[in-house]
Amino acid sequence: MNFDDTPQEAAFRAEAKAWIAANAPTQYEAQLRKASLGRLVLDGTTALEVAKAWQKKKAEAGWACLHWPKECGGRGATPIERVIWQQEEGAFGKLSFLFIIGHGMCGPTMMAYASEEQKRHYLPALASGEQIWCQLFSEPAGGSDVAGLRTRAERDGSDWIINGQKIWTSGAHYSDYGILITRTDPSVPKHKGLTMFFLDMKSQGVEVRPIKQANGQSEFNEVYFTDVRIPDAQRLGAVNDGWTVSLTTLMNERLSIGAQITTGVPELFDYCNGLMLDDGPAIDDRAVRAKLANWAVKASGLKYTSLRAISALSKGERPGPENSIGKLVAASMIQEVAMYALDLQGAAGVLSGPEADAAGKFQAMLLRAPGTRVEGGTDEIMRNIIAERVLGLPGDIRVDKDVPFNQIPTRGR
Repeated sequence: MNFDDTPQEAAFRAEAKAWIAANAPTQYEAQLRKASLGRLVLDGTTALEVAKAWQKKKAEAGWACLHWPKECGGRGATPIERVIWQQEEGAFGKLSFLFIIGHGMCGPTMMAYASEEQKRHYLPALASGEQIWCQLFSEPAGGSDVAGLRTRAERDGSDWIINGQKIWTSGAHYSDYGILITRTDPSVPKHKGLTMFFLDMKSQGVEVRPIKQANGQSEFNEVYFTDVRIPDAQRLGAVNDGWTVSLTTLMNERLSIGAQITTGVPELFDYCNGLMLDDGPAIDDRAVRAKLANWAVKASGLKYTSLRAISALSKGERPGPENSIGKLVAASMIQEVAMYALDLQGAAGVLSGPEADAAGKFQAMLLRAPGTRVEGGTDEIMRNIIAERVLGLPGDIRVDKDVPFNQIPTRGR
């Protein structure tokens, strides 16, 4: 790729930079720059309120979901223009984390499988931040095996009745809608009896229970479905072909998560530049410099791997399994970087509040990092995908692959 701006791209960059300078919520810029994975606190308001206001302002001016078609609430911009926007948005881009699932996963799935009328109705409100969407996939009994889900959808005339439970659903407690994968035929192998829907999260019978995390926040939730009624018109794809639909979501998920994870490397560089060790500045220590150099190389690899994926998208290709590389590397890096920062802090590393060294930034990163290594597919799942679908290695032995789901042995049988 040629990373120099073309004249058209340079003009787009100048336009974006000028609009951001004139419209961004600059009163929160300092706090956003200091915010890290696991903690985003804004004085006098909530991150949700500021994020929705900023997203709405972007949408009104044509800067929301740039790569989406105009009729869906986007701008019809090129993937490269999307990258330029992200570069210029800078710290204000951290407000987009509340929309990452809707914009990066649910939106593309709706574009691929919803009716034209549904796209026109739902997607502009999703792009503008007026409505937030979540992804209802993971289940307690399934673990990393999405196809092992047990939430049932049973046909009742022109409706479906849903019963079951989802877990680790990010943002369910403030979401308006969600895409939901269910089991509609337990008599066939597990990948073949699934069906995808979308639903209103305020539907009767939907109960959301936030999960308390180690960092004190509750970003994830349990979601229970008790006789929830969904019209067949809200089905995405064919009956029992939900696995095919889910692949669109999952591939976009890995691309979105891998591209959005903050690895903590810039924060660690800044910290080491101002840190004094017993024998002098940390940045002058050979061991520290070696660690920083290693992570800088990895961060550069992540950046250009993401750009390679964006280049493929610009050619009309669907996100592929290689995006699992970015997710795997970035998720482990954030944990390693945070642990090393705490090692450098010594005994002060046990403090986690604003009074802590570096204002507790790395403590918040460390407490949030394990969730990053689970969401969007665990490290083990990512390695399997890379091994099998990128490197072409033999697949894992899957003894239940061709067994009807209702005949797979379970505990208690």
